[in-house]
Amino acid sequence: MKAIKSYIRTVKVDEVVQALEKAGISDMTVIDVMAVGNQADPQSSKFSIELMQKFSKVAKLEIVCSNEHIHDVVEVLRKAAFTGAPGDGIIYVTPVEMAIKIRTGAVNEEGLA
Repeated sequence: MKAIKSYIRTVKVDEVVQALEKAGISDMTVIDVMAVGNQADPQSSKFSIELMQKFSKVAKLEIVCSNEHIHDVVEVLRKAAFTGAPGDGIIYVTPVEMAIKIRTGAVNEEGLA
């Protein structure tokens, strides 16, 4: 199993979620977060006296999927989030050692179903 964390423009969230759902991925978490760095979206960035750096609102999507589906999910994310401009985002893929469904106790792949 792999965990996919992607940071994308907030204006692309609906399009990305719809593309993932069309590809059969319906279990995900979407979180509003703030990005700090050189690749912030220039249209939505602001200057913060507190941070003394640029920050912008972005969306973080988290998905856990089987190893066999990882490349398909990443490609759907990448295509749907793409604008071609700096600040399109980034995708991280990391291993998941164990997943346990709280209600049923199902473990790993069975817990994802």
